[in-house]
Amino acid sequence: MTTYTIAVTCSFGIESVLVRELNRLGITENIAVENGRITFPGSAGDVVRCNLWLRCADRVYLEMARFGAVDFEELFQGTLAVPWEEIIPVDGNMHVVGKSVKSKLHSVPDCQAIVKKAVVESMKRKHRLTIFPEDGPLFRIEVSMLKDTAVISLDTSGVGLHKRGYREEGGEAPLRETLAAALIYLSRWRPERILADPLCGSATIPIEAALMGCNIAPGINRSFAAQEWDFLDRDIWERERASAREAVTDIPLTILASDNDQRVFRKARENARRAGVLEKITFQKKPVEEFGSRKKYGCIICNPPYGERLGSNEEVTTLYKNMGTVLRQLDSWSLFILTGHEEFETHFGRKADKNRKLYNGKIKTYLYQYLGDLPPR
Repeated sequence: MTTYTIAVTCSFGIESVLVRELNRLGITENIAVENGRITFPGSAGDVVRCNLWLRCADRVYLEMARFGAVDFEELFQGTLAVPWEEIIPVDGNMHVVGKSVKSKLHSVPDCQAIVKKAVVESMKRKHRLTIFPEDGPLFRIEVSMLKDTAVISLDTSGVGLHKRGYREEGGEAPLRETLAAALIYLSRWRPERILADPLCGSATIPIEAALMGCNIAPGINRSFAAQEWDFLDRDIWERERASAREAVTDIPLTILASDNDQRVFRKARENARRAGVLEKITFQKKPVEEFGSRKKYGCIICNPPYGERLGSNEEVTTLYKNMGTVLRQLDSWSLFILTGHEEFETHFGRKADKNRKLYNGKIKTYLYQYLGDLPPR
């Protein structure tokens, strides 16, 4: 069995959450954690399982090479040393992307061109061609330059893993599915507890919670780039998908989703229907000021507007004050509120027990955590 160096990427701040996800998949040894990137040795089966099951990861890569490179010749030779001709077929679509941070090779387009040239030279060793058709399966190659170290990786996911396939329509400022899943993990929510999002928008948080509660693999209904690669056993994909389908559980859940925006609310219901969890979520059209529950030990997870993309600052301030008044009455509940507004705690009227810096896209935000009582065993 071939062992690969697998790398999974994620948003800054949720690396520890992703490590716990890997542990649940049985990946526990030789895990190396960097900012936004986790690497470990694994099999082709691990590549497939990570793509199907990881809820917080952005992409799954095969790390092909890692070497020092302070000039283009070193970058070329390091890339050429990879046996690309044994990996990419003659008609493979070789698409190179890149990034550079604190490196002498700071021109990303030039780095991409050098890597593409090296890959093509490698292909010539086997196929004896000067021009390749590139009309076959996609091989997205990433060159990452960090402090004069080059990392050459092959993207197995294709479209980012946040694209579950259910959210064709989002609200004006949708929360990425991978970050929504991370918020749920950080809340330590369990399916036997009530979960509510009183500002649900496109319902990403409730839908991700329902998928977790029913043990539905987030990638079960989508395709991946590596499915078309001959050097990975294609049968593994079908076996792992079949296993994922058998793992689905149909258990009762109490998940509440409410919002006052009728247009967004309709989209939220449609997203839940596409995800196959519409019956697991109770939708109500109402403002956060009307939210309430007689049940105890619930968990609220929400991503309210914070002025970057939605609403004026005055509207946001009023919203936070109203949230504080309403949610303060739920004294046994735990609250997890993600916002980038610097004065949130002041307007909400209560200092958080904990806060955690996270990034919603490129926007710096904080997850304010108000820890209520846990349900009695």
